[in-house]
Amino acid sequence: MIPALTLLVVPKLATVAKRLLVGRPFRSDRLSHTLLPKRIALPVFASDPMSSVAYAPEEILLTLSVAGVSAYAISPWVGLVVAAVMLVVVASYRQNVRAYASGGGDYEVASVNHGSRWGVAVASALMVDYVLTVAVSISSAAANIGSLVPFVAAHKAAFAVGAILVLTAVNLRGVRESGTMFAVPTYAFAVGVLGMIGVGLYRTYVLGDELRAESAGFELAQEPSQLAGLGFVFLVLRAFSSGSAALTGVEAISNGVPAFRKPKSRNAATTLLMMGLIAVAMFMGLLLLARITGVLVVQDPEQQLIGAPAGYEQKTLIAQLAGAVFGGFQPAVYYLIFFTGLILVLAANTAFNGFPLLGSVLAQDRYLPRQLHTRGDRLTFSNGILFLAGFAIVLVLVFEAEVTKLIQLYIVGVFASFVLSQSGMIRHWNRRLREVTDPEARKQIGRARAINSVGLAMTATVLVIVLVTKFVHGAWIALVAMVASYLLMVGIRKHYVRVAEELRRAEGQTVLPARNYGLVLVSQLHLPSKRALAYARATRPDELEAITVNVDDSETRQLVAAWEEFGVSVPLKVLESPYREITRPVVEYVKRIRKGSPRDVVTVFIPEYVVGRWWEQLLHNQSALRLKSRLLFEPGVMVTSVPWQLESSNRVDLRAPTPRRSVRWGAGQEGKESDQR
Repeated sequence: MIPALTLLVVPKLATVAKRLLVGRPFRSDRLSHTLLPKRIALPVFASDPMSSVAYAPEEILLTLSVAGVSAYAISPWVGLVVAAVMLVVVASYRQNVRAYASGGGDYEVASVNHGSRWGVAVASALMVDYVLTVAVSISSAAANIGSLVPFVAAHKAAFAVGAILVLTAVNLRGVRESGTMFAVPTYAFAVGVLGMIGVGLYRTYVLGDELRAESAGFELAQEPSQLAGLGFVFLVLRAFSSGSAALTGVEAISNGVPAFRKPKSRNAATTLLMMGLIAVAMFMGLLLLARITGVLVVQDPEQQLIGAPAGYEQKTLIAQLAGAVFGGFQPAVYYLIFFTGLILVLAANTAFNGFPLLGSVLAQDRYLPRQLHTRGDRLTFSNGILFLAGFAIVLVLVFEAEVTKLIQLYIVGVFASFVLSQSGMIRHWNRRLREVTDPEARKQIGRARAINSVGLAMTATVLVIVLVTKFVHGAWIALVAMVASYLLMVGIRKHYVRVAEELRRAEGQTVLPARNYGLVLVSQLHLPSKRALAYARATRPDELEAITVNVDDSETRQLVAAWEEFGVSVPLKVLESPYREITRPVVEYVKRIRKGSPRDVVTVFIPEYVVGRWWEQLLHNQSALRLKSRLLFEPGVMVTSVPWQLESSNRVDLRAPTPRRSVRWGAGQEGKESDQR
């Protein structure tokens, strides 16, 4: 039995800590007040794709650096293809949010149009991708901040774990609260990056200044001969797949439509368009500035950079561009690096909103534990937030917060969901065309189907490229995680269905028990035993007897003698135990009663001590705990604990500083009044 000190004091301390961390709970009827306007929804749901421009262009350059300086020349063209794919995907998802506004997103689209199995496959891919979104964004933030703060660079994993914990705490306070807090950094980052691009282009093409990054004076090692021909093409495709990380998070808005203010679908579609235009502008602008300033970003500076000093610490792409564009104006450089690191931390907020919403839908459909469908004190899906944080922390620690390692696992899941979602939307529009006869409506449906068809073709191509170029570099891990997640969700669904079927069968066969057979477990004839006897008699069982287990002959004889001396009306049964066990003889005796009368219910009354100190728990109730845990598995057996409060338990009752009068059971056959202290 858990000590009373733990039962009372610990929950109070936990409640105080929870209120400080999360805030006061909201009533259910306040749910409408937590809905988001577009200006807040943009940083909440679009911070991931907007912030991915901080590392997606850099990943393109990192991959191309292996082929030497000649490969750098095609980086803007690789970026242009990525931007085109992003715009098509944004246009496609604008159709999704208009057609399916319930918040199921890709999962709902695939389930309705392809079947539940495909819906679960999409959900497993998205959930893995959400976890990776947190891990990659936070790790990239550590790398960017590490460019300015050496201590962070030396402790990236610890910084990442701390950032995830802070994000978790903020999100537990509520979607609207977290969105308001994140709005300023998100907009500050966008203004900073777009401002840097604007200043850089103005200085270059209007003023004629020559902007040079700190790494522009170095030279790239010569292109390896084995990267000619098909090897070079494969490298370019791999760079494209790494740059496609810029598309992650686009689908989060389709999962978060219920969080928007009315009209939900239109507001979600508008937010999608704003997000796509801002992200593409920043993405292409950074690649163009990288070309102008001659930035060199490589995987191994010591081997690949000729002319770099010994111990050269390579800064991130944005840090180098800021230094080149703003020159000696360090406040602007610090501003950009600070908000880049901050937005990358906050970019994980997209996953912290998308994952719990998707988990809630899956839990409602019984593919995940029901607890994920329950809203917390602040009307957020708190359990989903905690699950996401836990998985992301594990990933960060395993991969040591290295973006280059994590990026290889990334985007496989999101493009798999893109493909299934777009193909599902095509089926949706085909079905609508069969139902609609109005020419104007059919024309609109045809345009929507065309957009989704182009989206399907592009995302399917990208998915193949990603799988081919990244499989051996880590994409297989993501695929294994998706399969494991899929099997787990299918197993959970089967369990819930099996339990529901079992309970339905039991409902049809339910009959009232013939009799209630009461058993009171006693070891001594003291006040706790008398209370248990009195309570058992008050329940009026059809038959009642006390049982004791003979583990010590002398103590058993003393109990029998006391029983006879006080004339207890309840018969006492002594169970022999040659091996000095307590649990087995009691369980076997209960089984014999049940076997003799299968329709009887056996109620076992167990007196227990309520103690106030943790070490007292070690001295009491151990036998009762073992017996209860064993009896729970016996059908037709009810276990009732009859507490007896020791004086030490009163020290934790902070609400009763003075004694009060009450009836203490078991002091006699009728009970007697005493101080309850």
